[in-house]
Parts: sequence; structure tokens; C-alpha cells
Amino acid sequence: MGRFLDLTLAGLTSGAVYAAVALALVLIWRSTRIVNFAQGGMLMITTFLAYTVVSHGGSYWLALLVAVVSGLVLGALVERLLVRPVEKRPPLDAVVVTFGLLVLLQGLAGMLFGGTPRSYPPAFGIAGFRLAGHQLLFSPNDLWVVLVVLGGMAVLAVVFRRTSLGLRMRSAAFAPEVARLLGVRVGPMLTLGWALAAVVGAVAGVLIAPSTFVSPTGFDAVLVFGFTAAVIGGLDSPPGAVAGGLILGVVLSYVAGYLGSDIVTFGALVVLIVVLMVRPSGLFGAATGRRV
Repeated sequence: MGRFLDLTLAGLTSGAVYAAVALALVLIWRSTRIVNFAQGGMLMITTFLAYTVVSHGGSYWLALLVAVVSGLVLGALVERLLVRPVEKRPPLDAVVVTFGLLVLLQGLAGMLFGGTPRSYPPAFGIAGFRLAGHQLLFSPNDLWVVLVVLGGMAVLAVVFRRTSLGLRMRSAAFAPEVARLLGVRVGPMLTLGWALAAVVGAVAGVLIAPSTFVSPTGFDAVLVFGFTAAVIGGLDSPPGAVAGGLILGVVLSYVAGYLGSDIVTFGALVVLIVVLMVRPSGLFGAATGRRV
């Protein structure tokens, strides 16, 4: 029973990490209808900037602020300089641009920061809580990660469903021509969507960093699992991204604990296939019917 509880808590922690990345992917998809495969590279750059602050004596919170501000600027620049020139072309063009940006950012990080993996300090203690004499594999820092992700999901859900800003961003993404006729400034809305997504990604990078090493390619696996979580939950749903991340994290923790870590990636594939067979739009995605 103790092993099952430990695996569950460890899965919730890793699932929150996947959910944080999934939230950033969902935000860009909802606001611009583009899957940003450069998200891992963007959060890697902002995390390196945060690490620079910490390594020079700055506090964790100052580093987090630097990551958020740099993410806001980076996201806006990427949309204005790279994505907007191809927004009227076939959707595949934007996907290719994001892949190219990922390679560029990884190469740039290698030149500026080197390829040596760096350790990142956690916000809180990493010693697990004790319950009935048993030390859990769930620490105050893990609790911080879970609470931040849940809070981010709640904020995004409110913004998109309950505010005029969210309505304008959604209309700019789904029907830009109609949105322009209704007075919505589509360009700034798209830029804002990318900037907000980059902020979420920057926070995700800082949350992830203590559990992995910061390096130019250190976030690639997290991006893959984060994208899987977003698809499982539904690319249109912030709550779905969180649910997908937590489900994926717990399942993969069980797979690693009971079957072996060598088949974790295969386990993620099985979960993805099962969910898409039952509900192709994702667990929380809006179901669509086929037009005859």
C-alpha cells in the first residue's frame, strides 16, 4: 500500500509538470490555432535566464519574475517576427517555422550557456512529508508545483470563458474575418496569445527545472509528454490539459514502478491511443460531428 501511495504521489508531481507544459500548448492553440513545437525551446531559454539570476546570487522569486518577463517579450517577438508572416499560408508552414525555431533556440543556448547540464534550486524543501511514520515521496516543493499548475488552469479557464478579452482572443483565432468586422483587433490578440502562452511556458520551465537538469535539450522529453497530455485532455481545454497531465503522470508512474522504466514511453503511447479511440477530441475537448 505504501508503494502504491508513493507511486501515485510521484505521478501527480510529474503529471503536474506535464500539465504545465500542456497548458502553454493549449493557450497558443486556443488563441492562434497553431501547435507550437518550439515551446520546449522557448521555456528552456527563459529557464536559462532565470538560472543566470540564481547563479549570480538572486533569489528564486526574482529569477521567476525574470523568466516571466522574458517569456512575455519572447512570445510577442516570435508571433510578430516569425509566425505572422506565415499566418495566411497553409497551417503546415507555421508548424515548420516552430520546428525551425526550436532548433535555433537550442543552438543559441548551446553557444551562450554551453552544453553542460546545470542544477536548479527548488522553491521549497524536497524532503517528503511524513505520514504515520512513513516518509512520502511528496515534498513541499512538489505541493508548490501542483498548486501553481491548478491555479494557472483556473485563471486561464476564467479568462477564456468569463472575460471579454478571452472572447476576443477566441474569435480572432477561430474566425478572424468576422472578428475584424465586429471591431476586434485581430493582430494584437494573436500577439497577446503567444505572449501569454510563453509566460505560462516560462513558469513551467522554472517549475520543472529542479527535477531535471537545465540544458539546451533537457526539456525535449517533457515537451513530448506535455503535448501528449494536451491531446489526451483536449487541445481546446485548459482543465483538460491539467487532467491529461495528471492522468498521464500517474499512469506512467505506475508503469515505471511495476513494469519498469524502459517501457514508460510505450505506456504513454498506449494511453494516447486508448483515449483517442474512445474520444478523438480528447477527454475534455468539444466533440464534433462529421458533416454529410
